[in-house]
Amino acid sequence: MTLIVIRPEPGASSTAALARARGLAVAAFPLSEARRVDWEVPDPAQFDALLVGSGNVFRLGGAWMEAFRSLPVHAVGRTTAEAARAAGFRVDVVGEGGLQSILDAPAGQGMRYLRLGGAERVAVTPAPGTVIEARTVYEIAHHAMPQPLADSLRAGKALVLLHSAGAARHFAAECDRLGIDRALVRLACLGPRIAEAAGEGWAAVASAPQPDDAALLALAAELV
Repeated sequence: MTLIVIRPEPGASSTAALARARGLAVAAFPLSEARRVDWEVPDPAQFDALLVGSGNVFRLGGAWMEAFRSLPVHAVGRTTAEAARAAGFRVDVVGEGGLQSILDAPAGQGMRYLRLGGAERVAVTPAPGTVIEARTVYEIAHHAMPQPLADSLRAGKALVLLHSAGAARHFAAECDRLGIDRALVRLACLGPRIAEAAGEGWAAVASAPQPDDAALLALAAELV
């Protein structure tokens, strides 16, 4: 059984490297890429911190970053925190279990957040007194499934890793477009919301207990 990674770069190579370190057979076929978009940049003085759910926010860069480096980052997880630090930002909070975990923690109470992310965002519920203003700073562009990946799926010996709901929907649509039988494909998802987005009819669908690569690859190791 081969693990198939379809997330955008550089995440695809990072996940593949972690999988190989575990002794797992893996192949990367990024089916999407993150692209910077223009956005209206507000006054940094209006906010206490940046709330960020993806390292793409920092990897794609932009002129806005210089003005906002004075604000601390509250990052969804370790990978996003590392991207923030590499871009010269201070990280005050690293979440465990998604952005909601940050908002539920004492450090997230009563904050004025500027939430930066992609066009597709996970819904969150701030505590009373917490204000969140969101901006879209990148979008995900999807690509057609390459023939080698389609052939691997049709062979029925692949476990596909899904890192986002958007990726799950696109992967399912590509399988249907190419006439790939879902019953031949097994899925390991970063969370239940992603599994739900993939739809039904797959050979197997499982969700990681925590939304990070370590938990996802531990799950994958049990399934292969």
